[in-house]
Amino acid sequence: MNDPLADEKTSRASIRRRGREPGGPRSHRFKVSFNDAELAIVKEAADRENQALASWVGQAALAVATELVVPVSADAKVVLHELIRSRGQLRRIGNNLNQVAYALNSEGEVTDAQIKAVLARVHEAVRHVDEATLQVMRERQPRS
Repeated sequence: MNDPLADEKTSRASIRRRGREPGGPRSHRFKVSFNDAELAIVKEAADRENQALASWVGQAALAVATELVVPVSADAKVVLHELIRSRGQLRRIGNNLNQVAYALNSEGEVTDAQIKAVLARVHEAVRHVDEATLQVMRERQPRS
């Protein structure tokens, strides 16, 4: 027969707890309230990290308070992803420009169409990076 207490002990043993801090035991407690949707989101995040809910909330709060983690909106995450993607694209385009310069320097043949294609990619990639950068700057909130 399946022992519910054994199953409960097994599931609890797999949750990673936050380690003890060198400052001594944590004696200060406070209540945090969530609605159902918020609680589901926070529980999912704690589960992803394999942590107990209170441990995850405490660790996340400390990380933000000590600026180890800077919270960003979902829109900002999309913008940051675009910046990362654009940086890779610019790196590839820079390689193309180096190949064009090498061909020109070694008296190779480079057509106007090839140069225009590379420059069009440069212009498009720079435009994407500029837009993403401006979006991040608009969303950035000054710290006081």
